[in-house]
Amino acid sequence: MRIRFARRSDLPYLQDIERAAGEPFRTLGMAFVADDDPPPLDLLESYRLADRCWVATDPLSATGDRPLGYLLADPVDGALHIEQVSVDPAAARRGIGRTLIDRLAAPAAERGMRALTLTTFTDVPWNAPYYARIGFRVLAEGELTDGLRAIRAEEAQNGLDRWPRVCMRREVVVAAAQDPEPPEPSTGRESPADSGAREVRVPGGPGVLGAPRAVAVSGGA
Repeated sequence: MRIRFARRSDLPYLQDIERAAGEPFRTLGMAFVADDDPPPLDLLESYRLADRCWVATDPLSATGDRPLGYLLADPVDGALHIEQVSVDPAAARRGIGRTLIDRLAAPAAERGMRALTLTTFTDVPWNAPYYARIGFRVLAEGELTDGLRAIRAEEAQNGLDRWPRVCMRREVVVAAAQDPEPPEPSTGRESPADSGAREVRVPGGPGVLGAPRAVAVSGGA
């Protein structure tokens, strides 16, 4: 598996992945989540230009260097916050979501960040229970930072609190991470990811610290 920064030519594929990866939520009666539109190209491009959009590929497979999954992240209150992560259902159960998350440790540490955070559904099997298995813990209400509270408030405003949600955190362990390949020069749930499900973007306001952002609905793999 290869983890690298996204290229501009990858972005339409990321939208395709997002559409396909939403379907597992429909089986849980969460059509609102399944029907969410993929991130628009201009939002994905802003993450790409900021080097905060990573993709997973398998150069030895029939898909070659085409993305099989992707992850978006933003700096939020001293942590690298997983805004969205999705994997093509055709590549499910290969650990792609976990690999993408694990690779965030090095860039987080380089930016002086102490942890990874996410928001997620409590009762979806490939959401909070999965993240707990890979080292995330649920944050108590008193542990939430101002940035996380703002994210949760936006999620509630967009109707996501019709299902129970939590914020989770995992401390950064740099020794377990590897850097993705540098970006090419510009020309201008099983986690949801592992099972083919996704983190869903909710259109909303400006990101924390001026970062363009998508609100993670299921929180991260």
